[in-house]
Amino acid sequence: METTSIEQFYHEINATISKEIAREIGHFNVFSYAELAVTLKEKPIMPYNKRTYYKISLITGKNTAEYADKVIEIEESALVFATPKVPYHWIPKDERQQGYFCVFTDDFLARNKSGVILDDLPIFQPGGLPVFQISPEQRIEIEHIFEKMNKELSSDYAYKYDLLRNYVLEIIHYGQKLQPKSISNPSHNAATRITSLFIELLERQFPVESPMQRLQLRTANDFAERLAVHVNHLNKLLKDNTGKTTTQVISARITQEAKILLKQTDWNISEIAYSLGFEEIAHFSNFFKKQTKLSPNNFRSKPL
Repeated sequence: METTSIEQFYHEINATISKEIAREIGHFNVFSYAELAVTLKEKPIMPYNKRTYYKISLITGKNTAEYADKVIEIEESALVFATPKVPYHWIPKDERQQGYFCVFTDDFLARNKSGVILDDLPIFQPGGLPVFQISPEQRIEIEHIFEKMNKELSSDYAYKYDLLRNYVLEIIHYGQKLQPKSISNPSHNAATRITSLFIELLERQFPVESPMQRLQLRTANDFAERLAVHVNHLNKLLKDNTGKTTTQVISARITQEAKILLKQTDWNISEIAYSLGFEEIAHFSNFFKKQTKLSPNNFRSKPL
């Protein structure tokens, strides 16, 4: 799977990184979709890949967002959060694309500058809700924040990047308030902490970026041992918190990664099986067919 750097992103949109921005620790910039469309000859279809930067978009227009496990159709306005951890494919469906987006690196919102750890925020958690379809009133509110960003970026205020960080955090919190309460306000009890640690251990193994990279934690027992809890206790906690058993959660995440590798790499089935922790191709094929009703080869050849 290809990885798009912040430099490649600027190349794709026919823009240059200003020297002033480049001098700052971390990177931040804001763009208007309408202005960007003038410089691009074609609609900006984003490839299904992993990026090294974060992106928050306020967009009005018909679009499709494709993720490994879901496809989201956007009919009017949406607020979209993209993280380096989750690859996606963005397809504009009409010429009428308006709004703003900002891009930034994790250094820009480093904890010592912003007081937050980006990947700990619910909005950037894998498996969370990355796209919010919003009302006209909400669009106006968010648009106002982006307009303040755009104006501040060209100012000569000595502390403008501190102010810009606050604007970014304001939009992040706006998005988190749009999430269901079960996602945005988790209870901080022992059961939730263990569940969160399990998800963190699971997600830390992804994405798989090389055929030589191999999953180390594959079974419920592997995770229970790492978390120093009994496997039955872990299974009960996950069942209570997610509605799924430990094995079901692990299998779903491995299946999601298998789909990405089958569609977005040219690795052979043996290499994919090995990287996902299967000793034999037959074991992987049986597993994948049980999860998807299709063989790996059939899934790979099936159109998106």
